[in-house]
Amino acid sequence: MAEFTHLNEQGRARMVDVSDKKVTRRTAVAQARIRMNPETLRKIREGGVHKGDVLAVAQVAGIMAAKKTWDLIPMCHPIPLKSVDIRFREEGGTLLTVEVEAKTENVTGVEMEALTAASIAALTIYDMCKSLDKSMVVEETCLISKTGGKSGDYRRQEEVPGRAGVSVRKEGRG
Repeated sequence: MAEFTHLNEQGRARMVDVSDKKVTRRTAVAQARIRMNPETLRKIREGGVHKGDVLAVAQVAGIMAAKKTWDLIPMCHPIPLKSVDIRFREEGGTLLTVEVEAKTENVTGVEMEALTAASIAALTIYDMCKSLDKSMVVEETCLISKTGGKSGDYRRQEEVPGRAGVSVRKEGRG
């Protein structure tokens, strides 16, 4: 039976020892989606939400969340982020997708930072629009891809609705 990496010899939680791991360039792309009424999405697009620029606030919230992931998720290591880029995409008339790309050069990956940023950006959109639409649903938070590290590269193989025609930026850009 494989050992649990986050348990010590007493079976209690521990932070994994990464001191012997090699520093490599690591990236992660994650997304979260928020489904809403068409009128809510229109108001976001046109700047008609009374709390302000929804996407600008969500973008800053997502970046802040990525930087604080290790404070929020108990077994995460502090990661010196090199970049966090957040993009928004409308899909149909009722869906807004938040896509986050995080980068570092470190001994451990940035998947949790990208996932946390996507989740918090989506929750911020909910918070800013809840007076308009309490029925919004934050859904499908997932890792799209990751590069670097011992486990190698990963790209989500199953069909993710709304991903057609969307390109993930290559390493040399930005």
